[in-house]
Amino acid sequence: MEKFNLDNLVRENIKQLKPYSSARSEYRGNAEVFMDANENSYGSPVVLPSYEREGAGMGLHRYPDPLQWQLKLELSKIKGFPSQNIFIGNGSDEVIDIAFRIFCEPGKDNVIICPPTYGMYKVCANINAVEAREVLLTKDFQLDVEGILSVIDEHTKLLFICSPNNPTGNNFNRMDIELLLNNFHGIVMIDEAYINFSRQKSFLQELTEYENLIVMHTLSKAWGLAGLRLGLGFASELIIDLFNKVKPPYNINQSSQQLGLEALGKLNEVNANIKRTIEQRILLEKELKEFDFIKNIYPSDSNFILAKVQNADKLYQYLLLHRIIVRNRSNEPLCENCIRITVGTPLENETLLKALKNYG
Repeated sequence: MEKFNLDNLVRENIKQLKPYSSARSEYRGNAEVFMDANENSYGSPVVLPSYEREGAGMGLHRYPDPLQWQLKLELSKIKGFPSQNIFIGNGSDEVIDIAFRIFCEPGKDNVIICPPTYGMYKVCANINAVEAREVLLTKDFQLDVEGILSVIDEHTKLLFICSPNNPTGNNFNRMDIELLLNNFHGIVMIDEAYINFSRQKSFLQELTEYENLIVMHTLSKAWGLAGLRLGLGFASELIIDLFNKVKPPYNINQSSQQLGLEALGKLNEVNANIKRTIEQRILLEKELKEFDFIKNIYPSDSNFILAKVQNADKLYQYLLLHRIIVRNRSNEPLCENCIRITVGTPLENETLLKALKNYG
């Protein structure tokens, strides 16, 4: 079997790229007077309360740590993975986009996506002028392994797998993913944005076994920090070095770093919210099955439910009139007349169910 070779996958211009050297990346150690980065020494009138506390770090008038080491050290403790193997992006979308820029030559290379799935994989491919080869999921929303292997050629650089999958909510068969990891010599990107709600274990521990694996996590879902835009990429140190080489110098702002750090210290509260979400999902699934206009509730291992309904457009507009927003996924392959419902609080779920009882 051909051995995985990272050097063969990286674009030549990226190999030769000399990354931007920022003032904060050149500075090491402790200092009291910062006169290196042309910042406003008088500071800003807008200061988050957390910055005023002793030991909270530099204020908003200073450039942030370009490599977010404090955040990575805390993430390392929680994830059980070395900090030097972690990349933090401005949302997972930045992790995805940088992967295209490192590995895919525009107009030449291609990637594989498996619809219905997260839409940014295809959008990033289009932005970067990279062909996206689509291999539909099977009717039970599993990977078509034979179909994927059949479209791979020497220009296939990335394979995107979202598990639990968005918008279907289910996990993919673990043996299928392992088979692809063993037989595809490009980069396999496993998007585990919803893994905290899942019964399936993360692929993080497999990173030591597969050099061609990148696992994506996020603080947007289980951690409830969607507004901060903190996406995580876990990979070999060689791959992380490439990501750090290509990323903008200050891609994660100081506020996001500080608030993310505070959130990581509240693991018990986060786990309690995950438990509540799963309990509410089970209750919501049970209640939704009682409506005759809902034809199927697909099994979910995430914080949302995909439901096949009699008329998705009509139901969506009805809920909109009641100021309830769900996601109409009818435009996705295999999702005709399907709506995606995010699990809400008990009050939000009750509001939804009350509105549905008057739908006709």
